[in-house]
Amino acid sequence: MSATRVVDVGGAPPYRITIGEGLLGDGRQLLTHVRGRHVLLVTDTHVAPLHAGSVERALRDARPDLSVARHVMPAGEHEKTLARFGEVLDALAALGATRDATVLALGGGVVGDLAGFAAACWMRGVDVVQLPTTLLAMVDSSVGGKTAVDLPAGKNLAGAFHPPRAVLADTATLHTLPDRELRAGLAEVVKYGAIFDAGFLDWLEDHAAALLARDSDALARAIAESCQYKAEVVARDPYERGDRALLNFGHTFGHAIESAQGYAGAGDGLNHGEAVAIGMVLAARLSARLGLAPAADAERLAALLERLGLPTRLPTGLAPAALLARMRLDKKADAGGIRFVLWDRAGAARVVAGVQDDAVLAVLSE
Repeated sequence: MSATRVVDVGGAPPYRITIGEGLLGDGRQLLTHVRGRHVLLVTDTHVAPLHAGSVERALRDARPDLSVARHVMPAGEHEKTLARFGEVLDALAALGATRDATVLALGGGVVGDLAGFAAACWMRGVDVVQLPTTLLAMVDSSVGGKTAVDLPAGKNLAGAFHPPRAVLADTATLHTLPDRELRAGLAEVVKYGAIFDAGFLDWLEDHAAALLARDSDALARAIAESCQYKAEVVARDPYERGDRALLNFGHTFGHAIESAQGYAGAGDGLNHGEAVAIGMVLAARLSARLGLAPAADAERLAALLERLGLPTRLPTGLAPAALLARMRLDKKADAGGIRFVLWDRAGAARVVAGVQDDAVLAVLSE
């Protein structure tokens, strides 16, 4: 069993990320972050049978007077809709949730985003505690307070900044995570090395096999380091008006791919991590095409992602011009056009505006 690790996120309000095994069954730990007597546990049909019961038992054993309700939504990115968001609000109403209620978001990024958005809106904001059960959610979506739902026009277009009261990442849940979802999370782990620390990329290359084998110590270190990088940039830029945009490396391309496929990651389409893996390679190759970075760095990135079992090329059937049109709706676009997160080299990223369409189309067409 790996040791428990903590990462503190500064800002207003500050909060703590706790990483370790067995956290979901620790009622005292959970109750540290519950202020009132109403708790709504939001989860999905994949996660509920595995972990919801243990969370509820831990809460009730530690505090029998607690009023706990469970809301289970269908699993999948395509369910992150305004309609499902409304159902969570209805569940809060049925619970009689007061201003000191707590929403527990138990699941991957879809549950975390949607439950967090509902918490942001119920009575103009109640506490949310993120209980991520996927690697991707542990290192990315559960940290930083970005909550949202998808619209037909694009991903995460309706949402709010609503920092969690705490994040508890129980690494034991990764033992039940499907291999494909583990690999998707590793894409976001690689992202932190790509934008902040080439040395972390070296470490990931050396420990790729251990990560894929779910070595507890390797995973705990990868999660803690990723969260530390994100915590530092979130503290500097809580509302994504500056450095935090760097965290979207690969996401402008990736979100366009997901949107074009109708968020069909559970079926024939790519999931979020897979789309971001391709997006990072495209961003690195666009950097090389613009003369910002060596082409060898892009190929090194692609090789690492492939070692981790992730795709690095666009699926067939996606038209470059259509993808470019979707990018113009991306949240990182502004009045001046699309802003891309590119890099000067591995470990050194920056936001670049004014990229010509011809260069983007050329990369998409390779």
